[in-house]
Amino acid sequence: MTAETAGVARVAVQKGRAGAIGDVVFRGLAFFFALLVLIILGGVMVSLVAGSWPALRTFGFFSFIITEAWNPVTDEFGALAPIYGTLITSAIAMLVGIPLATMIELLAAIPSIIYGIWGLFVFAPFVQQYIQPAIINTLGQIPGIGMLFAGPPLGIGVLTAGFILAIMVLPFISSIMRDVFETVPAILKESAYGLGATRGEVIRRVVLPYTRVGVIGGIMLGLGRALGETMAVTFVIGNAHRISASILQPGTTISASLANEFTEAVGRLYQSSLIALGLILFIITFIVLSIAKILLLRLEQQAGG
Repeated sequence: MTAETAGVARVAVQKGRAGAIGDVVFRGLAFFFALLVLIILGGVMVSLVAGSWPALRTFGFFSFIITEAWNPVTDEFGALAPIYGTLITSAIAMLVGIPLATMIELLAAIPSIIYGIWGLFVFAPFVQQYIQPAIINTLGQIPGIGMLFAGPPLGIGVLTAGFILAIMVLPFISSIMRDVFETVPAILKESAYGLGATRGEVIRRVVLPYTRVGVIGGIMLGLGRALGETMAVTFVIGNAHRISASILQPGTTISASLANEFTEAVGRLYQSSLIALGLILFIITFIVLSIAKILLLRLEQQAGG
């Protein structure tokens, strides 16, 4: 072996050792920060439980969840109305937002408070004057489901908040769906067209099956945004701690209740009840994301099979 060959070999060995050390350092840092995220998440959970403990101890966890009353004067608190409003507005947002998830993603750049102001001064009066009367006179007259659309046209309410949330989640769902749709190999679509498939058939039978994991991921991202939205919903939902069979009537959500009342909460039990609402929202979000993760893993396994 010549001196030049030996020098090249030494350099290669040194580079290999440096690369191995770099890999070890990177793995160590990645593990540290992943563990740090879990510790912070655990700290948030412990803080929420500790803050909500006085309310949960006084009312009981399940009793707190199924109670509708919310009266700071008499220290009677229940989470049922905010939970109901949170789930219903998010469901409406998903029903409206998912089919329209191809809209312009520039909507994501608009601050949520602007959505709230626009919803209160522009959209709510429009809903009150045109949309709600039409719904009341049509769907409201159908036996059975008519109770969902009963009552005077107030403009603000659960339905209006759901529409605002639908507009807000559109950019997030659409941007992800667009990106995953672009990953479909062109040869698959061209082959389907060559066999005589229409554009709709290509979308249903080729594009969506190929990208279903990404599509569901985008939907879950939009749902997470809808569950936690605060300011825009606060402006248009009416902030009433009661449950009405009609989605046209005012209601509240967990986030809106926290935003409206936390700074004015007088008394330990009042404040603890609000923190308990935050704990419940945390649990709901965790459950939704866990279900989404399990669903995505199953879809990936099926795709691999």
